[in-house]
Amino acid sequence: MAQDSTEMGVRRFGAWNTTGLFTLAERECRRFMAIWSQTIMGPLINAGLLLAVFAIAIGPARGDIMGVSYVEFIAPGILMMTVIQNSFANTSSSLLAAKVQGNIVDTLMPPLSPAELLLGYLAGGIARGALVAVVIGAVMVTVLGTGMAHPLFFLAFVLLGGLMMGALGILAGIVANKFDQMSAITNFIITPLSFLSGTFYSIEALPSALTTAAHFDPFFYLIDGARYGTLGVSDASPWLGLAVVAGVTAALCALALYWFSKGYRLKS
Repeated sequence: MAQDSTEMGVRRFGAWNTTGLFTLAERECRRFMAIWSQTIMGPLINAGLLLAVFAIAIGPARGDIMGVSYVEFIAPGILMMTVIQNSFANTSSSLLAAKVQGNIVDTLMPPLSPAELLLGYLAGGIARGALVAVVIGAVMVTVLGTGMAHPLFFLAFVLLGGLMMGALGILAGIVANKFDQMSAITNFIITPLSFLSGTFYSIEALPSALTTAAHFDPFFYLIDGARYGTLGVSDASPWLGLAVVAGVTAALCALALYWFSKGYRLKS
């Protein structure tokens, strides 16, 4: 007997549930925009304070680095560090809050495939990171006069950075079961790596062993790539940076997709 097309449980959206995907993406964007003073303005103020403190405390006494002033050198690093932290925070907090509050079922019950769930969550992380990057980049151009040496590279690294950290945030949100665990991941992994990946210095100033180790850190390539996009100077080849970041991003997204498909730590 032919299967009734109206039978419950039958997917009737074709290959993609476009409406559901866009609804989830819109929810993730509305979520951080509803508290913009915390999710957007707060990080922007922090980035401005960091730049001001280093400019006052170190800038006048520090010589040029790679042919640019110290303040210009650290500005792209602070920008990318802010993108990294915000993209990670958006996806990780969204998933963890849903798990803690017990309403994760509202996301798992609708007819959304694992790929659609992944893309919907990633959209929020990328949008938040890109919005922060646009605002800080505008301040850099107007106040510091840095300009954009390679805007396409800058755009590529910002988007890849948001994508990579959004995927990492999804994995962290799935693994963590309470906010204390997420705080530990942020404080002991994300923040140290973003600070110690060439944000405030060239890795050539490090001992040779640490310089070699830095080249295995994908955070370094994000920060170095943003610096190349804005100033035209970098510690590593931007093409190598794109390849490394793209590879790490693909691996993180593949793992997140697998965990969504299995309901790992999401379904009771």
